[in-house]
Amino acid sequence: MAARAKKDPGTTKPKYRYQVTNWAEYDRALVSRGDLTIWFDAATIKQGWTPPPPVGRGKPGLYSALAIQTCLTLKALFRLPYRATEGLMKSLMRLNGLDLPVPDHTHMSRRAAQLAVKIPRRPRKGPVHVVVDSTGLKIFGEGEWKVRQHGVGKRRTWRKIHLAVDEAEKDIIGIELTTADWGDSEVFPDLLAQVDGEVAQVSADGAYDTERCHRSIAERGAQAAIPSASAIHTRGSRNTRRPCGSNSNAMKPTPITPMKR
Repeated sequence: MAARAKKDPGTTKPKYRYQVTNWAEYDRALVSRGDLTIWFDAATIKQGWTPPPPVGRGKPGLYSALAIQTCLTLKALFRLPYRATEGLMKSLMRLNGLDLPVPDHTHMSRRAAQLAVKIPRRPRKGPVHVVVDSTGLKIFGEGEWKVRQHGVGKRRTWRKIHLAVDEAEKDIIGIELTTADWGDSEVFPDLLAQVDGEVAQVSADGAYDTERCHRSIAERGAQAAIPSASAIHTRGSRNTRRPCGSNSNAMKPTPITPMKR
């Protein structure tokens, strides 16, 4: 049976107390946290709120992808349900003096499943230096307590998000979401196709050192800054392994030349 020992009160860590000296400035900062400013460009909203007429037969749509994406952006920003999002959009239209229809909450829910999200991009002057990489996203299909108690289930999966970032502006100009079965080099051509304008250079790691990636970069007339996958010495690899019973002078380890970055 494990014995319990009381902690010595003399060894406890002292508590530090912080006193606010600039109370007036601190008070204004707390008030400013609730300051909200939402501005709509009236000309852009009126031109892109309704979709263009359909080609051929069919009823024209009432709301474009820009309208649905605007509503869903505010929904995700303020963590609102669909009905509250509809009410927020109606109040914003009324406050801004815009006579535009607001999509119903059921219509937003249906369009959200098939919406192709378009990332707003700032205009750029000159060629772009693109940096490409990918990372993993964990899907929370089960609770953390259940995983600790009973282990990881079969439904626990991962997703990979592939990003193309402007090296100068530090903003995302290309994005792809796939399952873990897709390699980085397989998604690279579609990811690079999302980059508008002229591309000066593409920087990536050794996972993109394939013929398909180099061909896509050459088609854009850009320079590839990708290290060779065969020249990368991964951590923990052994190049000095010898067969059992062999002479120590029979096989010498091959020196590894560090890669210049």
